Amino acid sequence: MNRKKTTIMEYLAFLSVKQGIYLAELYQAMVVAREKGKTTCQDLLVEYRCSLKDKAIFLITKDTKVIVQFRVTEELLRRKDICFENWMDTDKIRRQVNRQNTGPKLSTLVQDLRYGMKKVNIEAKVLETPTPSTVQTRYGNSAKVTNAWIADETGKIKLCLWNEQVDFVTVGDTVQIKNASVSTFKGERQLRLGKTGTVSVLQNRVD
Repeated sequence: MNRKKTTIMEYLAFLSVKQGIYLAELYQAMVVAREKGKTTCQDLLVEYRCSLKDKAIFLITKDTKVIVQFRVTEELLRRKDICFENWMDTDKIRRQVNRQNTGPKLSTLVQDLRYGMKKVNIEAKVLETPTPSTVQTRYGNSAKVTNAWIADETGKIKLCLWNEQVDFVTVGDTVQIKNASVSTFKGERQLRLGKTGTVSVLQNRVD
């Protein structure tokens, strides 16, 4: 039983990456479709077909083209304790993400950012820079950290800034971010610069 649950969750995680949607979004669409018969998940149509031996059968189509049909246990659809981030943080999923992100990209749009993406380049405007907090690092040092909100024409996302980066950007600046990675915290996307990522100001705020 547990093995079957593990297999279907791994499959759903793989499917979500391949289709460019969040695993949590896909799962919730299945729950809604089970109740209402069908629903949409971005550009996918998720349909509940029927149940056989306590398993719900779903059909997913895109522009009338069949993507996949699969079965999920009814018990899995009732669960409230699924940690979606854990299912995305596997070697198989990371390999799939890397395959889909091979080749240089000049700039990525916020709406296209997905958990696990690496070497992300993006241009965006700084919307908000909250007052930084002081935290203790694992090395015993203190550091300043804040999550700035940045946005382009397609959406917004948090950008994690540390120490001197905190004072480097100002609300209204247009910034260029290179070699960032996309992570999640409490189900919310974040851009992290890490050791190789950089942020530079392309255009300062116009007062």
